[in-house]
Amino acid sequence: MLSRITQRQLEYFVASGEAGSIIGASERIHVSSPSISAAITHIESELGVQLFVRHHAQGVSLTAIGHQVLKEAKLILDQMNNLYTIASESLNNVRGPLRVGCLDTLAPMLTPELVFGFGRAFPGVRITLVEGNHEQLLKQLRAADIDIALTYDLVPANDVAFKSLAQLPPYVMVGEHHPLATQSAVTIQDLATMPMVLLDMPWSREYFLGLFSEAGVAPNVVMRSSNMEVVRAMVANGVGFGIANVRPKAHLSQDGKRLIRVRLAGVNKPMQLGYATMANTQQSMVVNAFAERCQMFISDQYIPGMAAPSYFDPQVVRVA
Repeated sequence: MLSRITQRQLEYFVASGEAGSIIGASERIHVSSPSISAAITHIESELGVQLFVRHHAQGVSLTAIGHQVLKEAKLILDQMNNLYTIASESLNNVRGPLRVGCLDTLAPMLTPELVFGFGRAFPGVRITLVEGNHEQLLKQLRAADIDIALTYDLVPANDVAFKSLAQLPPYVMVGEHHPLATQSAVTIQDLATMPMVLLDMPWSREYFLGLFSEAGVAPNVVMRSSNMEVVRAMVANGVGFGIANVRPKAHLSQDGKRLIRVRLAGVNKPMQLGYATMANTQQSMVVNAFAERCQMFISDQYIPGMAAPSYFDPQVVRVA
């Protein structure tokens, strides 16, 4: 009977069960809703059981037997993926699926050269890219929805192994007409009374606010956003200053206004950029190969898509 159910159909079923809707599964795996619905109907017909209860607006919930079938389907898919690993190891060739998670704020800079460059170097690898905040990436690692995550060392966890590759110290960004735009460096104390635009993402938020608490002052947060590009645009438009760690090569916000980077003086904890995998878990050859690429391409001297550390100084920005 299983020979009449394809791997692709099982993948569609698992995606629907995890997403809780046909539309959600469609957005997640980039397959049309009718194709997913047809696959589910086929599996139900082959097994002779109802796997989902259909709701309005294409929402679905698993039946009792559906939960059992979902668990077994995921095991089958894992075993099928292991076939690629076995073949790769026997041929000493890197091929098979690779699911890479990447922090939202890092993805625009890292993924073109690091992730998709890896796919070009190893055509036998099928890459799936998943973006999210740090909390979401850890959850997906633990659920085995991704194999490796490009992120920061924000939350120590015994079950997650983190390899640090580069330090990203915090810096201040302001609009070109901000009072601090001509300064070569500022301190946290200098910023305490000035309006601040905060990058409001889980754990990143605590990191930025912690810079102020460690200095014994409180920030004057006037605006928040979970989107770095929104923060950059508000800063460029004079709403307030921002603090960031990533260093995009572009010094314009998306609405075309100029951003100035100013060095943050003093002893401030940097972000540790690297990759996370599940601890005490044997990784496949393709994951190990990607981890090696990360170690080759990311260092304190060079990070794909980012400006050099010296780019902090606003005088350097103006000459560039």
